[in-house]
Amino acid sequence: MLKPLTLAGSIAALALAACVPAAEAPQTAGMPPAASYFALGTEPGWTLEITPGLLNYDGDYGDTKILVPNPGARPSFNGERYVTPRLTVDITHGECSDGMSDRRYRDTVMLTADGKTVKGCGGGIMPPTELAGTSWSFVSIGGVAVARDRPTSLVFDAGRLSGSAGCNRFSGSYEHDGETLTAGPLMATEMACPGAGMTQENSFFALIRGPVSLSFPSDGTLILTGAEGQTAVLKRVI
Repeated sequence: MLKPLTLAGSIAALALAACVPAAEAPQTAGMPPAASYFALGTEPGWTLEITPGLLNYDGDYGDTKILVPNPGARPSFNGERYVTPRLTVDITHGECSDGMSDRRYRDTVMLTADGKTVKGCGGGIMPPTELAGTSWSFVSIGGVAVARDRPTSLVFDAGRLSGSAGCNRFSGSYEHDGETLTAGPLMATEMACPGAGMTQENSFFALIRGPVSLSFPSDGTLILTGAEGQTAVLKRVI
């Protein structure tokens, strides 16, 4: 049988509760995505990963490594700031180029590690300004991962595309209207390929026969989606 709590017991319970440390405060709203945030720079090469628990810096082409607890983001002008004794990170939301290609990122990042300041880019990768001049490789076709032993490519030039979906080389014209890609009749070599190469190629040819919609997730991939919902996922090469 439970006994009613006396006044003395109530005071003791309150005192005990006061001794229990409070739960750690959540990170400031507006910080980069909770799962992880990635930034990078060149000359010298460096990378930074921010997770809810850690800041993981790899600088000077791997010679400098700093792993510290995530202190939480402080609001800053159009961005966030992280401050630790060894590492300070300033993220400003604004378009950034990595300086080595035409890839564009959503944020500009300035980082000071043990007193040395470097600059780079971070956040989601923005879509290319145009398809012409870009090159991709296939990740999956029709929801099935491409065979690793079958090289693939899809290259866009001015008005023409070419590549391989794992077996034959193909090429043809294309039109790009906003978020829609329409390929003209494709010419292809006629080599027979055993196994997965021919299967994934046939899936791609079926997909590309009609207009396909284009989407560019923030991870930098390209997704082609056909009228019946079939997809091809590609990753950027250049």
